[in-house]
Amino acid sequence: MATIPTMMQAIVVKEPGKDSQLQVEQRAVPQPNAEQLLIKVAAAGINRADLMQRCGLYPPPAGDSDVLGLEAAGIVVAAGPQHKSWLGKAVFGLVPGGGYAEYALMQAGHAMAVPNGYSMAEAGATAEVFLTAYQLLCAIGNVQTGQRVLIHAGASGVGTAAIQLAKALGASVAVTASSDEKLQACRELGADVTLNYQKSTFEQVLAQQWPEGVNLILDPVAGDYISREIPLLALDGKIVVYAMMGGREVPQLDLATLFKRRAQLICTTLRNRSNKYKTNLTQGFNHTFSQALGQRKLQPILQQQFSWLHAEQAHQLMITNATVGKLVLTF
Repeated sequence: MATIPTMMQAIVVKEPGKDSQLQVEQRAVPQPNAEQLLIKVAAAGINRADLMQRCGLYPPPAGDSDVLGLEAAGIVVAAGPQHKSWLGKAVFGLVPGGGYAEYALMQAGHAMAVPNGYSMAEAGATAEVFLTAYQLLCAIGNVQTGQRVLIHAGASGVGTAAIQLAKALGASVAVTASSDEKLQACRELGADVTLNYQKSTFEQVLAQQWPEGVNLILDPVAGDYISREIPLLALDGKIVVYAMMGGREVPQLDLATLFKRRAQLICTTLRNRSNKYKTNLTQGFNHTFSQALGQRKLQPILQQQFSWLHAEQAHQLMITNATVGKLVLTF
């Protein structure tokens, strides 16, 4: 295999906050420990967590890389003693930061083989959104065949993955989005009910469409959405909140309506979970859905690729909320 350099280029955040800037900086190539792989990065997915981190709102956990990027795809160039079988193979998966760099560390248990026929850009767009959606729907939501699922931000990266997974699990799916174009993309992925929240009040429409109630709501908005969602829930329904795009405070939360439905309000994250949790999640997803992914019955929705040196341009596009699916940096 090619000699691994000692130094690499990486994109780092200068002055985290509203005036943050992205800069290319020389960094030492990280060294894998016994349970890690060193990846020569070919592609890195862009996620809203990256935007939050550069704003100073989502710092990396202690000990993790301060370089942006929570998922990557590339070739394994070094590995711990028990994981040499990965050497030379194309993999994708979660990384503990560091994806926006020429080389990145990945826990061996978080690595998945790039499916045949997938570009590295597609592989780089897959791990974060599909594992998040799998966590929300399966590990936490325990969605069952025939249940009804409401997915907010249906055209987002997580939303497009969640629609596909929910349909594969036999659920009926309703989504909200901000434009008819985004809703059309959701319908093409299998969404049964599509709601433009700019034109209608989603809870009123859905109460008429699904009078039986909703079993599971995937909510990246929070804020006043939560009080609006609770009356939609079926008995034993769940609201799983995984971001706070609409604000961290919930006005006028009436617990009685939750009690009446024996409902659960669950807040969850993925980034700060243990390596063991992420390994179990990755292996569960891979066991259940790797064949469907390889057959493209499930696949990432890749809107646009950018050279990694144009990360700022990609971030500005994500900020507009005009995207469907994923943006990816390629190296």
